[in-house]
Amino acid sequence: MTAFDYDLFVIGGGSGGVRSGRLAASLGKKVAIAEEFRYGGTCVIRGCVPKKLYVYASQYSEHFEDAAGFGWTVGERRFDWKALVAAKEQEITRLEGLYRKGLAGAGAEIFDTRAELVGPHEVRLSASGKTVTAERIVIAVGGHPTPHEALPGHELCISSNEAFDLPDLPRSILIAGGGYIAVEFANIFHGLGVETTLIYRGKEILSRFDQDVRRGLHAAMEEKGIRILCEDIIQSVSAGPEGRRTARTMKHGELVVDQVMLALGRVPNTRGLGLEAAGVKTNERGAIMVDAYSRTTAPGIYALGDVTDRVQLTPVAIHEAMCFVETEYKNNPTSPDHDLIATAVFSQPEIGTVGMTEEEAARTFEEIEVYRAEFRPMKATLSGRKEKMVIKLLVNAADRKVAGAHILGHDAGEMAQLLGISLKAGCTKDDFDRTMAVHPTAAEELVTMYRPSYRVRKGERVA
Repeated sequence: MTAFDYDLFVIGGGSGGVRSGRLAASLGKKVAIAEEFRYGGTCVIRGCVPKKLYVYASQYSEHFEDAAGFGWTVGERRFDWKALVAAKEQEITRLEGLYRKGLAGAGAEIFDTRAELVGPHEVRLSASGKTVTAERIVIAVGGHPTPHEALPGHELCISSNEAFDLPDLPRSILIAGGGYIAVEFANIFHGLGVETTLIYRGKEILSRFDQDVRRGLHAAMEEKGIRILCEDIIQSVSAGPEGRRTARTMKHGELVVDQVMLALGRVPNTRGLGLEAAGVKTNERGAIMVDAYSRTTAPGIYALGDVTDRVQLTPVAIHEAMCFVETEYKNNPTSPDHDLIATAVFSQPEIGTVGMTEEEAARTFEEIEVYRAEFRPMKATLSGRKEKMVIKLLVNAADRKVAGAHILGHDAGEMAQLLGISLKAGCTKDDFDRTMAVHPTAAEELVTMYRPSYRVRKGERVA
């Protein structure tokens, strides 16, 4: 029997890597984990967590304005960017400490170094040059923002990584992209008082989302004062006086701003990882190819999270890690379930969604019923804000199952999490109708839309 230094070696200290390492170690396995930057990965260090903190910070400008409608008089106010950055840093440092504590408490050995594969069961630690062996290896190194190297002047731009720690808050920013990262940062910077422009090559922002929430958010952002340039691209970026940037666009000429941010997708962190030496195959985007149980093409090597290019969401990486442990260490073969994943866009207003879009449902089913409500939320009635809320349910007419739910408005993400349970359980529209409303809430619309707004039969809208 071959002796290995470790039962499991995890490369990458993000959500998927830490969860798989901690769970395996808690089962008595000899586990080591290596991370070259900071434990917590993209989500904790430079993604979901700091982004949500910045979302909260950016909302106060509207909160102060809205307060007057409710009888409050708000005095002089000012924003300190450096104080926010410092507070964010303190919080993610605390969270990183918890990740390390959890690993250490479970008995895992923690390495602060880059790790690379040098063979099927071999890993080299860059800091020491030492090579160790492991019966199983998990690759969970995540991804990074696409640098868009084909763009002349790309080196003058920032990504979401740098956006969190800019030395000064820019007066103006141009953000390239139409996905959730671009949209969220456009709202963040605008809320903090930055003149914000979003440029996107598509016809409408958030291409994978339902049309109603896409259009509703677009209108709300422009109403706030965010400039959105669709069907346009940046052709080059050059340095200007006083550190400013000049972006030449295809349709809107030259735009002069303090910062240009590229939010044009993410790519897996597989370069220089030694995958070929270990027999691990990747696809055309550099993502590691895996089977239904997260096994790579090399025996004993597994891959989790964004590096596999399946679904780039933190809870998905955690779920995949738990399935790996169930399969490999608990004799309970469990394949990750990527169906009906609830998700949120922390734009302002927020989007929460689960299941099919109207377009997808219309292609899938012979006939669908569309239930749609659009209204001003109660909070906006006294504040005077024009913002609208949209709630939409898509129902397969044949079996009455709810196939999709989409919300634009306050706390949409919280609602989507609960809707995810309902759709996962296979609830029908009749189940929704039998459920008592919680009044007064926006969410009550989910159970009080008794008649369809319209139907779509064989892809055509009918009354």
